[in-house]
Amino acid sequence: MKTLQIEGYVPRIADKVIERSLRVFGAVAIEGPKWCGKTTTAKSHAVSEISMADPSQDFRARTLAQIDPARALEGSRPRLVDEWQDVPKLWDAVRYECDQSRKKGQFILTGSSSPKLKKNKDQERPRHSGAGRIARISMGTMTQQELGQSTGDVSLASLFKGAESTAVSSLTLDRIAELVVAGGWPDARGKEAEDGALIAREYLKAVIEEDISEVDGVERDREKVRRLIASLARNESTLASNKTLQRDTADPSDPESVITKPTMNEYLEALRRLFFVQEIPAWAPDLRSSSKIRTSPKRHLADPSLAAAALGASAATLVEDLKTLGFLFESLVAHDLISYANACGASVYHYHDTFDLEADLVVEGADGLWIPVEVKLGASQEDEAAKNLLSLKAKMERAGYREPSAMLVVVGVGGIAHLREDGVQVATLDTLGV
Repeated sequence: MKTLQIEGYVPRIADKVIERSLRVFGAVAIEGPKWCGKTTTAKSHAVSEISMADPSQDFRARTLAQIDPARALEGSRPRLVDEWQDVPKLWDAVRYECDQSRKKGQFILTGSSSPKLKKNKDQERPRHSGAGRIARISMGTMTQQELGQSTGDVSLASLFKGAESTAVSSLTLDRIAELVVAGGWPDARGKEAEDGALIAREYLKAVIEEDISEVDGVERDREKVRRLIASLARNESTLASNKTLQRDTADPSDPESVITKPTMNEYLEALRRLFFVQEIPAWAPDLRSSSKIRTSPKRHLADPSLAAAALGASAATLVEDLKTLGFLFESLVAHDLISYANACGASVYHYHDTFDLEADLVVEGADGLWIPVEVKLGASQEDEAAKNLLSLKAKMERAGYREPSAMLVVVGVGGIAHLREDGVQVATLDTLGV
């Protein structure tokens, strides 16, 4: 079967997830932010395509899909339906066709936003969830392993099996700052960090000036959107509440600048629908314990370079501001771990209880196996991070929970990947992989 694969295609971690899902389901939907490589990856699995974004013949493909979605699906399969959310009825047409044919691997849908929840009969959106027919696959920008910046010697999948790894890192503070501002944009792979930073700045501009209003046809205050994104960037890798964001975005000299609670919620929802903001939910294991667990999510922008761009930070200025670099480094690690976890059939959470015991991240598999993770910019903080993970392990054991498959500390500068005597695995960003 000859696919539409583009010459020079760099394999993605999501490829194996897509292949597996196409064997099990009638269709897959690849979701994620713009410019992350969804369409390119989809083409490596499809043999025909139709795109709602194709402007040829006055957007003939989109018109056809609106008039007769079944006709738009005609073609060799797997058939790629790109930017399907522009014609939401295509989702129902795909689901129906999957039901009728009962064949696997028929369609691949890609989208850079999700249709707005239907509030009235005039709003168009899919009638059915597609459960059991259409598998949803999340895809982000490229990880360090995909970019060729990580050896992958410390494998997340192997950690779930109890393996240990030793490897040497070559990271410096300057290099970490460059990786943050460059981000994981496929079009900047192998280029200078500033090329990735330029893509991030243009992405921000597009979201603020166009995308956030076009996603559902609701005009929004661009200045308030800009200030909200800047606040999200300042609070990257934190548990900042909506109230915190409101205070942070307000201009004391301008009472009209306040973003009200309803507006804040609406703007955040629009950014989530654009896959611009990603939330890491709180881990809530079933414990026999009196301590309460904080339930608010951590918010991350789709790529660490977006946070750097929103803050107006360059690699040079980040090296001079280690506190900010530390938060963005955690975001970079979380970004990669989410992709590695997805490939393992696992999910990523965070943990923070009322006794201030926390884990920056918790990776949990569908079978309940779990790995707590602490992220530190410098290897000098390794002992502190390991102590925290051991305390969390002890608490879980006292509460009757299963022990973790591994405990992981990811460090930036000065670290060596190794298994400590206390059982904590240390990894560096350039040795971590799927």
